[in-house]
Amino acid sequence: MIGIIGIVVVLGMVFGGYLAAGGKMGIIIKALPFEMMMIMGAAVGAFILSNDAAGMKHTMKDLKRVFAGPKWKHSDYRDLLCLLFELVRLTKSSPLEVEEHIENPQGSSIFGRYPRIQADHEAVDLICDTLRSASMNYDDPHQVEEVLEKRIEAHFHHAMHSSHALQTVADGLPALGIVAAVLGVIKTMASIDQPPEVLGGLIGGALVGTFLGVFLAYGFVGPCAAKLKAVIEEDAHFYQLIREVLVANMHNHSPTICIEVGRQNTPSHIRPGFNELEEALKEAKAA
Repeated sequence: MIGIIGIVVVLGMVFGGYLAAGGKMGIIIKALPFEMMMIMGAAVGAFILSNDAAGMKHTMKDLKRVFAGPKWKHSDYRDLLCLLFELVRLTKSSPLEVEEHIENPQGSSIFGRYPRIQADHEAVDLICDTLRSASMNYDDPHQVEEVLEKRIEAHFHHAMHSSHALQTVADGLPALGIVAAVLGVIKTMASIDQPPEVLGGLIGGALVGTFLGVFLAYGFVGPCAAKLKAVIEEDAHFYQLIREVLVANMHNHSPTICIEVGRQNTPSHIRPGFNELEEALKEAKAA
């Protein structure tokens, strides 16, 4: 909803100000289809040229996140802490019993209580692979933390591809607008024998290309790239929370302390409250 409001404000302020200053939309509307075809067509072509099929599919899929916002909500962080609490507690009390949950998380009764987390393969694999490694005596906390950090960085780098791709398009749009404007000037020069009012219309149409390139870059595509980057960075906290709790577990802290370490390292606007989490953990224990 906020994204749609932003689009409305951008269009309203730019064209509203233009009309209020006495501008006429006729020349823009007349030139718009052709200039848009050249600029956006070239931008799409450059996007295809600079990305493989998987990259293009990834970017198109991520565009909806600009308007949907972060995947993980406040309640998901609370559920993640509850899930990790149950697994850490079971790891300490019954190491053999926890194996059935980490070897088959899709059929696990513990994971099954948190379907949104269970559906995220990266989060599930991060948890299960780390707990599985610990069961094989790979339990040096510093090594585990380094491995988890590199894995999270690799996932984050891959997730950021869409933002980088959109920003590349945004960076190129002003130059493509100049290309369209130059073509318009060439067209104008071919009609140099026409009266001034005709030449004025041709020059105005050419300048629409420059306007569109800059307007699309800084009014739409660039902000979309920035918003997508912010969304990806916020969602990365979810996986960092997993790292904090599992590393604390490697240091042989109690399950309650491990969960509190994770909670304290969660950004304040999505951090579950102490009492809220305590109630959720009581329900998890009862279950």
